[in-house]
Amino acid sequence: MITPVLRLTNVSKQFTLHHQNGLTLPVLNDVNFEVAAGECVVLDGASGMGKSTLLKLIYANYRVSTGSIQYVDRDGEPLELTTATARELIAVRRHHIGYVSQFLRVIPRISTLDLVAEPLLSELGYDEQAVKQARTLASVWLTRLRIPERLWSLAPATFSGGEQQRVNIARSMIKPRSLLLLDEPTASLDAQNTQTVVTLIHEAIAAGAAAVGIFHDQAVGNQLATRRIDMTNFRSITCAAQ
Repeated sequence: MITPVLRLTNVSKQFTLHHQNGLTLPVLNDVNFEVAAGECVVLDGASGMGKSTLLKLIYANYRVSTGSIQYVDRDGEPLELTTATARELIAVRRHHIGYVSQFLRVIPRISTLDLVAEPLLSELGYDEQAVKQARTLASVWLTRLRIPERLWSLAPATFSGGEQQRVNIARSMIKPRSLLLLDEPTASLDAQNTQTVVTLIHEAIAAGAAAVGIFHDQAVGNQLATRRIDMTNFRSITCAAQ
């Protein structure tokens, strides 16, 4: 029996609108699925179906209203993400769960090369040799994602949207993870860079990562999906005032 990397059991989410007399807005209801290593599960459904909300619940940016979300490590040990401590969440994000989005949020003065290299340093250390090794690998990723070398020493705050997106992908994927959460990582990229990102995701999955993804481009989803989940099956459709 294959042990899942991710297990969701009876997960529901509703938001309470305190500025509207406590109106509750149900978003997801009774979500159940598992994801194993080597799978890319694509979440299907129209805008507003709760796809991004679900990824934020898995990453513990949002709290569930009810249910269980477990990350299972390579030793088969589960971590309940809905009740994990801040220290546990920091550790699992640093070493095991990657969140790959289309947005780059960084300290403005950090160079692009160091920004991409930084996730490796928690494993390699911060001595001169480790920094050199991390920068070398970062340069490989930036080259694959077509970020010109003349930009590597600059902070990416002034880059174009597409360049920032590719820097974000390099930073998010440079370190191997057991679980990748992919929130529209190819949005706004041209065809050539989109295909490069698809290749990078394929490589991560082939190396044993599990992935859950949202893709606005149907063709990209079709290339990556080993399984699809229709989010309309989990959609709550009623609102009630408390």
